[in-house]
Amino acid sequence: MSVHLHWFLPTGGDGRTLVDRHAYTDGGVRRSRIAPVSGVRAPDVDYLAQIAKAAELLGFEAVLTPTGTWCEDAWLTTVALAQHTERLKFLVAFRPGVISPVLAAQMAATYQRITRGRLLLNVVTGGDGVEQRRFGDHLDHDQRYARTAEFLSVVRGVWGGQPYDFAGEHFRIEGGLTALPPDPLPQVFFGGSSAAAGPVAARHADVYLTWGEPPAQVREKVEWIRGLAAAEGRTVRFGIRLHTISRDSAKEAWATAERLLDDLDADTVAAAQQALGRSESVGQQRMLALHGGSRDGLEIAPNLWAGVGLVRGGAGTALVGSHAQVADRIEEYHALGIDHFVLSGYPHLEEVYWFGEGVRPELAARGLLAPVAGPDTSPTTNGRPASAPGGAPLLIAGGR
Repeated sequence: MSVHLHWFLPTGGDGRTLVDRHAYTDGGVRRSRIAPVSGVRAPDVDYLAQIAKAAELLGFEAVLTPTGTWCEDAWLTTVALAQHTERLKFLVAFRPGVISPVLAAQMAATYQRITRGRLLLNVVTGGDGVEQRRFGDHLDHDQRYARTAEFLSVVRGVWGGQPYDFAGEHFRIEGGLTALPPDPLPQVFFGGSSAAAGPVAARHADVYLTWGEPPAQVREKVEWIRGLAAAEGRTVRFGIRLHTISRDSAKEAWATAERLLDDLDADTVAAAQQALGRSESVGQQRMLALHGGSRDGLEIAPNLWAGVGLVRGGAGTALVGSHAQVADRIEEYHALGIDHFVLSGYPHLEEVYWFGEGVRPELAARGLLAPVAGPDTSPTTNGRPASAPGGAPLLIAGGR
């Protein structure tokens, strides 16, 4: 299969270092046009549209938008950005514990019609208990994954276009219905490294997404999920989440990585490591184990640098090197079964050009890139896609 390239939208703010990128800090907005925080680019629509347009121009298929306290709402932000782009898809991250599955199914259906089929879903079960409780979610780690499995069962059930009943531990649905299902159905991206996460991916994910671990560890994950999916009679595709620092020469790329590292003082790293160490996420603990909080030996595999993870939660590794070297590493991961590459870099506007103009032509020359699909421009009738079921839906009860 071909490689699918995706970029990232920094909806919490952007910047030239690893530590000043957030516009939202300490529970409040510290960035304004009157008194800007030095070095931070606010995540307003104008700036995010620049990144989205650049990603589209450079041939990326989609952009990932995160979810959480310190970033803008992914659904609202991306549907606004869809008005500034034509074919770019949006990989919208959301937490199943804070929204009704029937409402989420309905939102996805509406989103597909508004954007003409440009929605991808990134289901984030949540590995930080403090963050989950902030949103009113008090389940423990394994219970959250059990709820996610029920959530996705309901979503897919109500997408069938007929009243759907479900009785589980976490959801009880009677006659759940998406009157006009999404067309096409959004692909579901899902990640998780724990024993509780694997079966959920095997039963419900279209694409299993891992953070950027060394190839040997990624191979183990792919084999693990592939085996679980086979036992369910399913096939799952695979993706990886990485940062990139790609330059015309390896020397330039590593100099950029070192500059990012030079911006981090010992206290900043120690505080970040202490906070990240409290995470319940098995994937986060695997990221921390790659560097152990030390600045030494951060190239943990050829061209794979763990420096980002000294201060950043989640994706903590970057591909660093010349354009050809970064392409080599992507080809190596692709040979392990990885098809989707969700990439980012600091700042995101500049780095999307470095990658798009440098690495993407390398991948194209090797025959690794999938063709870029255009938007669905099929005619509509009364706002309904031509491919949708004809006529008004039968209303079983009440109003709409």
